[in-house]
Amino acid sequence: MNLRDQLKEILPEILPSDPSSSIKGTELIRLVKYRLRQEYSDATLRYHFSILCADPSSPIAKVDQGQGYYLRTTRVATLEEARALAAAGFTQAGLDLFQTGREMVDLARSRMSKMRALYLRAVTADARFPFALAPSASPEGLWKYPDVAVVDWELEDAGDTGFRLEGDLLELKRSLGVQPFAVTSVRLAMAVSYDNVRELFFQALSGSRWAHTGELVIGAAITDEQLAEDLRRLGGEYGIGVSTLGVPLEALDDIVDAASIARMEERAFENLQGRLLTRQKITSARPSATLDWRQIRDLRREHEGFQAFFAWIEQCLREGTASPHAPAEIVPSGLSLVAARGVGMPG
Repeated sequence: MNLRDQLKEILPEILPSDPSSSIKGTELIRLVKYRLRQEYSDATLRYHFSILCADPSSPIAKVDQGQGYYLRTTRVATLEEARALAAAGFTQAGLDLFQTGREMVDLARSRMSKMRALYLRAVTADARFPFALAPSASPEGLWKYPDVAVVDWELEDAGDTGFRLEGDLLELKRSLGVQPFAVTSVRLAMAVSYDNVRELFFQALSGSRWAHTGELVIGAAITDEQLAEDLRRLGGEYGIGVSTLGVPLEALDDIVDAASIARMEERAFENLQGRLLTRQKITSARPSATLDWRQIRDLRREHEGFQAFFAWIEQCLREGTASPHAPAEIVPSGLSLVAARGVGMPG
């Protein structure tokens, strides 16, 4: 059993349910160490306490404006509704997930799907290639799977079927056993506040371990400079890119649905983007040299979207073009061709 699972099992037996009787971090570490099956450093335990505090499904919570920990007792009504509201950023508005009606859940889903569609189109307009993964239905999935994976290729120019990959450089990278592309794991959120900023940031970090880089992309602009500075500091410390689309959330209710955004002619989307988006980069991602193939292998077994994602990459390599993702044309049929070309993808 890993440390996180051990803590989820141990902490309910230690933590007080009353926040006024919270346990300080040093004392909690001492109590936890007696029950763990192996030794961990104080720093490792503090790190996991922080990560778990930001996870609404975990048993530990941190007191506001303080240093103590207590037992989290609030539980969401359903996993499906929790995912919709958490992803849409409604929890920072103080909504009670037990009392939230179906109308508000539908509004959350609608706004999130429109924001996702705007992001996918904006990324594509930047000559990058996004692949939207199916949202997780469980709180744990928010920490494990990204919302979008974006591929960056070395490109020559555009052809009838897509951008051509830069042939000479592609062959050189293959001969050296280097991936001829870079993958970014993206966590999307509608808005951030002091209540949810660490949760969303560490979800982006946790879900990006397999990729070259990780990003947190926020729909609404951040007007609080201290909040922006907190994200800038976190991004610099952990190497996660943070940016905003600058979308006024209420304006999403007045535009066409997500499917219509995806089908828009280029000129029409440019007009919509010019009206709604004011993009801002808060911090740049720090890339790793390689993908984590061990973790990718596990993700492909657990999530069908990852199988389709790497099959799409295989197709682009086979055809020598970086084509936008077309779900109906991608069949997860194994990755032996790419592996044979020296890219090193797992089967």
